[in-house]
Amino acid sequence: MKIGQLSKETGTPVRTIRFYEDKGVLPPPRRTDAGYREYDERAISRLRFVAAAQGAGLRLSEIKGILAVRDRGDAPCEHTIALLVGKRDEIDSRIKDLKRLRTEVDNLLKRGVGLDPADCSPEGVCQIIGPL
Repeated sequence: MKIGQLSKETGTPVRTIRFYEDKGVLPPPRRTDAGYREYDERAISRLRFVAAAQGAGLRLSEIKGILAVRDRGDAPCEHTIALLVGKRDEIDSRIKDLKRLRTEVDNLLKRGVGLDPADCSPEGVCQIIGPL
């Protein structure tokens, strides 16, 4: 199938398919005598895998690593589990940071509600965030 058909089958823009080829995520396809890219069914499953892996929060470099293990003929399960554990830990850390940020924003909101705009000094930017 040609690149337009692959794009339609997978919902992946043509430009993205070319980008994936350039980055080595999608192997270069066979070319017709006229120079058109010609893809097989494996390209569909590979692009669907990439989309699912991105949906799980994996970066393209991580996805490329999983694909490299598979391309060597090995099952990438252990590698994938290690990446997902790392991703989960990263998410947990971000959640902690967001909770701390939420508390800080709540404190600033409480502070702001009690302030009188007339007391705002022209030397400062905003008394809610800046020092009193």
